[in-house]
Amino acid sequence: MRWLLAVLFCAFLALLLASPPASAQATSGASTDASIVKTVGAIKSVQTDSITVTAESGGDVIAKLAATTKILRVPPGEKDLKNAIPLQPQDLQPGDRVLVRGQAAPDAHTLAALAVIVMKQGDISAKQQRDREDWQKRGVGGLVNKVDAAAGTITISSGGFGASKTVAVHVSKDTILRRYAPDSVKFDDAKPAPLDQIKVGDQLRARGARSQDGAELTAEEIVSGTFRNIAGTITAIDAANNSFTVKDLIAKTTVVVKVSADSQMKKLPAEMAQRIAMRLKGGAAANGDTAGVQNASAQSSPSPPGGDRRSSDSAAGRGQGGGPGANGPPDFQRLLSRLPNSTLADLQKNDAVMIVSTDGAGSGAVTAITLLAGVDAILTAAPNRSAYSLLSPWSLNTSGGEGEAAQ
Repeated sequence: MRWLLAVLFCAFLALLLASPPASAQATSGASTDASIVKTVGAIKSVQTDSITVTAESGGDVIAKLAATTKILRVPPGEKDLKNAIPLQPQDLQPGDRVLVRGQAAPDAHTLAALAVIVMKQGDISAKQQRDREDWQKRGVGGLVNKVDAAAGTITISSGGFGASKTVAVHVSKDTILRRYAPDSVKFDDAKPAPLDQIKVGDQLRARGARSQDGAELTAEEIVSGTFRNIAGTITAIDAANNSFTVKDLIAKTTVVVKVSADSQMKKLPAEMAQRIAMRLKGGAAANGDTAGVQNASAQSSPSPPGGDRRSSDSAAGRGQGGGPGANGPPDFQRLLSRLPNSTLADLQKNDAVMIVSTDGAGSGAVTAITLLAGVDAILTAAPNRSAYSLLSPWSLNTSGGEGEAAQ
């Protein structure tokens, strides 16, 4: 992830500051003639006296390791080398993220490594999992209703099965603010952006400390973006180009939707769709619907890894707007995340779909971030923005920062 690479750079900066001056290097006999370069990327292969790195800038670089090469392991999230652990060349493995500093060879594809800063693949995966769980536990998402830059407050409408709940998200000088690129579905592509770039109608997800009643959140991190919501029926499928055409019921236009490897595609079981539709119409008791939707979800998907169904259902029963441990309407985001993934081959002409897509950057076609099929009953019950805005908080949970963005 790019933010992990930024940490690597910070660690290297500390290393450089801790290195002896050039004069001392010259005195000790180290060469100062060769140009010093840095390569960032992932280890592709490990040899006896070198590693091959697939560089972020493109291409492979061979880093020659010597007895004097410093190899340090840095935990993800560290901003300096205080907790760095020395490693041996045999400790390096394919998939590890590295930043290599060394003397460039004439061929520009080889360097004599002076130092290698390593983030182990397992450490990165463990931190990503912790981040996913933290976004789920302490996160809230919805559509932006108001931005008060002077007060540092963003008011969002947090969706769910029942009526939307207004949440005031408080921003401080320490809050990490990022924004999705207009043509990207990747959480990792979100760039740092000031508060004034967040607009009414944007989708936003934040994590931090929530008040007991869930009406306020002091944000540690926020990701936002301008996305397009589409609800309608498929009129044509172009499997060769990984795209399909949808007749948008709201905009009354047709739009070409592209599917990428990063697009999340799900299909609601008919029973679950019917119960959600009843909830939207207010045609059934809240408790009955909640239990019914949870049961439908349990029947349609296996228990999540590492936990039993009872604990998962209990978690799903906590509403986004409630305080920690509060009982409320099920979290749509969590229910959907448990459904099996679908592909373009699972879609057919005339299928009803709800989509959150990129803004399209002015082009005619858009790229699907989240697609939910099997929603005929939902669109019939509520053929307006309130129905497919249910996807808003879920679509922002596709990233490494929250999870799958997520990104």
